[in-house]
Order: sequence, then structure tokens, then C-alpha cells
Amino acid sequence: MRILAAGSLRAVWQSLMACFQEKDVLCDFGPAGLLRERIEAGEPCDFFASANMAHPQALLDAGRAQSVAPFATNRLCLTVRADAVREGDDWLSLLTRPDLRIGTSTAGCDPSGDYTQQLFSRMGDAGTRARERAVALVGGRDTLPLPAGSLAAEWLISNDDTDVFIGYASYAPRLRLIETLTVVEIPEPYNPVAEYGFACLSDKGKPFADFLLSPEARLILCQHGFA
Repeated sequence: MRILAAGSLRAVWQSLMACFQEKDVLCDFGPAGLLRERIEAGEPCDFFASANMAHPQALLDAGRAQSVAPFATNRLCLTVRADAVREGDDWLSLLTRPDLRIGTSTAGCDPSGDYTQQLFSRMGDAGTRARERAVALVGGRDTLPLPAGSLAAEWLISNDDTDVFIGYASYAPRLRLIETLTVVEIPEPYNPVAEYGFACLSDKGKPFADFLLSPEARLILCQHGFA
């Protein structure tokens, strides 16, 4: 079985596969939008896990998938250079301070970038100004390649590419362990819900589709910061 999965699932995937107990599986990870393009271009794939429902649904509408379903949710958070945080700063002040650089993932190629654009839209005029200052640093066709095993927020901030990075909250527990970083939650209703979904593209993928909707898989996802 060949699986293509969103990069934000990489950390949880090993635990999921260990529970699934199927040895003959090949997995590749990347921005979900770019993975969908690879499938549309004819790359073999039995199961596709995306950080949104739009990409799986597009494959179903095109007749490339047998079924689609949501299986988890996520949220966004801010990761900030710790020494840049002032007393009284919150998520809004950090995104509107003109002295701080804002880094994001790439809209269109990576759902994280799309959810970030939703966040900016929900912020009104403040979001318009933040959008103008934000720079897509990862998750695109020509953006910076992340070293294997690294967290985007940690790597970009430590390399002085940005001061604030908007990314998935599922990474927050690991990021909070790094002394040079501060993780800041984004409250509702500003914070969009990232709905993860899959497309089952062949009979080979059906057993894993059933597993991913099982109580065992949901428990593992929750243990890794998903809801």
C-alpha cells in the first residue's frame, strides 16, 4: 500500500502504523496541495491524508478516489522568539507589532497557509495589515526545504528567518519544551478549525481507511495534539 500524507501528520504516523500492524506500506509526506497535484499527475497512491477536506474532495469529484471522510481536527497557534515577547503581549499584539516579522506556510500548496489566510480575514483591518507583512517561508514549490525531523517554527526562528511563525497547534507541546521559543494560543472565533480528511483511492487503502476512523486511531491522534 502506498500512502501520501500531509507533513503535519508525520509525527503521529509512526504510532498509527504501529497500531495498524501492516508491514507492506510505503509513506511519503509533504504539503497536501502538492501531494494532490502528484496524484493528479498520475503518481501511484492508494490512500491520501490531507490537512483539509478540499483536496480529498477534489480527487473524489474527479473520479480518482473511491471515498472520502474527515478524521481529525487541528488549530493554529503562534510560535514566537522568546526574547521578542514584551510584558502584556498577546496573540493580537504580536501579529500587529510592525517590528516583528511574520512567517507562514504557503497558501494553495499547503492547507496551513490557507487556514492562516482565514485567520487574517477574521481579524478584520488588523488582519489585512498582518497579511501584507507576512511571508510564506515553507510549504511551497520554491520555499525553504526543512531539514529532516525539524519543526518549521523552531528551524525558521533559530535561523533568523522570522520572529513569529503561524503553524499548527498540534506542534505546541514539542515547541513549549524549547526555552528560546514562546507558544501563544489564538482564541476562538478567530482561530479556524483545520479539518483533516482522507481519500481512499483503491481497495488496498480501504483497511487503513477503516482503521483511521477507529477508536484506537482517534486516541493516538488525540495523544499527538489533534482533536
